[in-house]
Amino acid sequence: MQPIEQLKQLIQGKKVAFIGAGVSHKQCIEQFVAMGAEVTLCDQKERLEDFGEYADTLRRLNVRLSLGKHYTDGFAGQDVIMRTPGYEYFKAPLQAAKQAGALVTSEVELFFEFCPCEIVAVTGSDGKTTTTTLIAKMFEAAGRRVFLGGNIGAALLPQLADVTPDAVAVVELSSFQLISMHRSPRVAVVTNVTPNHLDHHKDMQEYIDAKRNILLWQQPPCRAVLGYENDVSRGMAADCRGEQVWFTRLRETDNGAFLRASDDTLCYAENGAVTPVLPRSEVKLRGLHNVENLLAAIAAVWGRVPVEAMRRVGSTFTGVEHRIEPVRLLDGVQYYNDSIASSPTRTIAGLRSFDRKIILIAGGYDKHIPYEPLAPEILAHVKVLILMGATGPRIEQAVRECPGFAESGLVIRHAEGMQDAVEQARASAVPGDIVSLSPASASFDLYPNFEVRGRDYKRIVNALPERE
Repeated sequence: MQPIEQLKQLIQGKKVAFIGAGVSHKQCIEQFVAMGAEVTLCDQKERLEDFGEYADTLRRLNVRLSLGKHYTDGFAGQDVIMRTPGYEYFKAPLQAAKQAGALVTSEVELFFEFCPCEIVAVTGSDGKTTTTTLIAKMFEAAGRRVFLGGNIGAALLPQLADVTPDAVAVVELSSFQLISMHRSPRVAVVTNVTPNHLDHHKDMQEYIDAKRNILLWQQPPCRAVLGYENDVSRGMAADCRGEQVWFTRLRETDNGAFLRASDDTLCYAENGAVTPVLPRSEVKLRGLHNVENLLAAIAAVWGRVPVEAMRRVGSTFTGVEHRIEPVRLLDGVQYYNDSIASSPTRTIAGLRSFDRKIILIAGGYDKHIPYEPLAPEILAHVKVLILMGATGPRIEQAVRECPGFAESGLVIRHAEGMQDAVEQARASAVPGDIVSLSPASASFDLYPNFEVRGRDYKRIVNALPERE
């Protein structure tokens, strides 16, 4: 039986509830209705009209609705509940529905169950999207058909009918997706694990355990690629079920990808042999953290992709939107968009990628993660710090309490919002300066996600008039 037929067998004639109508669920709702499911949409929106243009689609598909404050009442009596990553797995209404016999699953989980081709997946606190994108581009450079999805790209389950055994699925996985998964990819990459999303997870251990799920269900032959320089990801070696390799830029390894110090070359080592892949001078991505992402990608595709394909991607790929993305050179000042930096570790990596002190715009929604590790990096790499949002005062406190603040010369300013922050940055800048939006915080106080935040920043920067 074809995979799409297996999915249809699971869904046909069943009562299926979708939590929320995000991008992937909109596609899956259409797919499930076509397969004969009786679909209910459970959403916090109060009225059908609140869905805008999508309301017409819901009417056409005859989707039942459970809306408003008690939207989870729609879980009752369902055969299948499709969880969105934003709805926490351990919430009482969902667990009660599971106890009552509902299959609680997700778009990604069902794709993993029925996918006929090899899956390569990436998780981690930092570097997921760039590493996932690099892996996909390396397979494409080798002539493979690639399906890119998960926490990046398009929903995969609606594409299941097009996936053939000779293709490869490259998937980015968040902790919210992994927490309930009981299948792991053939190749699993864990870039690093640092405090993040502690506003959603019960504690740091729950966050770590969610990440571990990318490894725990692997079946040999399989590969686990782990970041050596992070204590948590290095410790996951104990969870590996098959081949385990490292990536590191700070030391040489005889088992994985590394940056060779003697000639600054990205290399891969296995069975006592070292193969040079690419001189760092040819890498187009900015920052040492992106060297690590490239090493992780090399380790993931090694033996599956010719070295020449890796080299071609490494020497031409310039980056993903919102990741130290050059926006504009205006009056001799270079503006960068690093809106993806929603945690201190991401901002630290961005700061270290510049060769001078910069003007930093930071702050946003509070995910209850510590800012003390960020403070010394700000003192070392920032000349003017412009803060906004709920975390602005917390970042300022950490910086002011950091040894060396008094003599650092750091200027701290506060902004009412993005427009004000950009205008203050411009007023502070002189030719030769760098301005970077790298918030070290989530966006949800002002924006629905980091992409919208980054695009608003770029809109504002690109609208600045040139000085006469």
